[in-house]
Amino acid sequence: MPYHPSEAPRPAGPATDPSQKWWVMLSVAMGVFLSTIDSSIVNVSLPTLEEAFNTSFATVQWVVISYLLVVTSLMLGVARLADMIGKKRIYLAGMAVFTLGSLLCGIAPTVGFLIGFRAFQGLGAVMMQALGMAIVTEAFPASERGRALGIIGTIVSIGISIGPTLGGLLIGTVGWRAIFLVNLPVGIAGLLLARRYVPDWRPPGGQHFDMTGAVLLFGTLVCLALGLTFGPTQGWDSPAITALLIGAGVGFAVFLLVETRLGQPMVDLRLFRDSLFSISLLTGFLVFVVIAGLFVMPFYLERVKGYDPQHVGLFLVVVPAALGVTAPIAGVLSDRYGSRGISLLGLVIVVGACLSIASLDTDTSTVGYIARLLPLGLGAGLFQSPNNSAIMGLAPRERLGMASGLLSLSRTMGQVTGIPLMGALFASRVLSVANLPDGVDVSEAPPWAIVAGIERAFGAAALVIAAAVVLAAVAFRIHWRRLHPVERAASPRSG
Repeated sequence: MPYHPSEAPRPAGPATDPSQKWWVMLSVAMGVFLSTIDSSIVNVSLPTLEEAFNTSFATVQWVVISYLLVVTSLMLGVARLADMIGKKRIYLAGMAVFTLGSLLCGIAPTVGFLIGFRAFQGLGAVMMQALGMAIVTEAFPASERGRALGIIGTIVSIGISIGPTLGGLLIGTVGWRAIFLVNLPVGIAGLLLARRYVPDWRPPGGQHFDMTGAVLLFGTLVCLALGLTFGPTQGWDSPAITALLIGAGVGFAVFLLVETRLGQPMVDLRLFRDSLFSISLLTGFLVFVVIAGLFVMPFYLERVKGYDPQHVGLFLVVVPAALGVTAPIAGVLSDRYGSRGISLLGLVIVVGACLSIASLDTDTSTVGYIARLLPLGLGAGLFQSPNNSAIMGLAPRERLGMASGLLSLSRTMGQVTGIPLMGALFASRVLSVANLPDGVDVSEAPPWAIVAGIERAFGAAALVIAAAVVLAAVAFRIHWRRLHPVERAASPRSG
C-alpha cells in the first residue's frame, strides 16, 4: 500500500498558544522579509559595487552567486537537522547569523571580503528560509493554514517588490553599504520576537544525521547551480559546464541510491510516494521557472518603450504586487473550499497571462502592458498559497522541516533554472531575427527583435505552465478520489 505522508502519525508535542500565533507569524515574517529583500536589493547594486571596488563584473557577480550557492546547496541539510533537534534553535541561529553577516557586509573593506561575508549571510538566510513555513504550519491550526501561508507569500512579494526601489534610493542617498546595514534593526527585532514567541517543540531523540547524503546532496546542488548559472555565458558545450552538469546528474543518482539504503536518510524518499506531494512540488517549480523569466522585461521597457530606470522599477512591481494582494485571499479560500481547485484555476490564469505577455509589441501602451502583466501576478497568487498549504498539509509533523525545505528548494531551483532557460530562449530569438552574430549583447538589437524574443520566451512559458495545468488536473482527480472512496468503490467500473 502506498505511503501517504498525510496519513503518518504526528508525534505529540506542546501546542502553540492560540493567542501567540500572530506573534509567531510576525517573527517568521521578519526573517522571510529580510531574506527576500536582500536578494532583490543587492542585484541593483552590482554596477555600483563594480565601480566602488574597481573590479570586473565577472568578479562582482559572485556577491550574488555566493549567497545563492549557500542557500541552494544547504537547504535540505538544514531542514533535516531541524527535524532532528528542533526548529527554534536553528531559526534563531539563522537570524543571528544573517544579522551579523549584514553588519560584516556593510563594513567589508574589499570585494573578496564582501563575497565571503555574503556566503556567511547566506548561511543565516537558508536557516530562516528552510524553516519559516514549517514554524508557521505548526503555529496555526489546519483550518487557518492556507491563510497563514498566504500572508507569508505576501511578505515575499513585498520584499521582492520594494527591494530594487529601496536599493536604488539607499545607494543614491547614503551609499551601497546602507543596503546591508538597513537589515540590522529588523534582524535584531525579529530575533527578540522569535526567541520569545516561537515554540520550542523538539522531536524524539535517537536520530542520526546522514552525513554521506548531506555531502552528496551538497556537491550535486553546487554543480547544478554553477552549471545553470554560468552555462549561458560560458556556452553549454563548454567542457567545464558539461562536467558540472554531468557531475550533478551522477551525484543525484548516487544520492538516491544511498538514501534508499538508510534507515534515517537525509531526505525521506517515502514523501515522494504520495503523488499529490510530488505533483505539488513539481508544479511549484514550473511556476517559478516562468516567473524567473521576468528578468527579461527591462530589455523591453528600456530598449523598446524607452522608459527610464525609475519607471522601469515601477513597472516591475506589477507582478509581485498583484501576487501579494491575491495570495492571502487565495489562502483563505483554500481553507474554506480546498486547495486543489483554486490552485488549478490560478495555473489556468497564468497560461493566459503568458500568452498575453507574448503579444507585447512596439505599440503597446502603458495600460496594455499592465493589463498583460497583472494576470500573471493574480494567477500566481491564486496558485501559490493553496499549493504551499497542500504541500505542508501532506507532511507529518516530524517531517515538517523537510517539507518546508523541499518547498523552498523548489522555489530556488525554479529561479536558478528559469533565468538561464528563459534567457536563452529570449536571446537566441533576438539574435536570430536581427541576424546578429553570437556574442553581441541583445541590448544592441532593434526594438522589433526584442519584441520577437519576448514572444518566443513567453510562448514557451505558456507551454511549461500548460504542462503544470495537466499535472494539477491529475492531482485534483487523485485528491477527489481520496475524499470519495465510498462512491468510487460503489461505481460499476470499480470492480
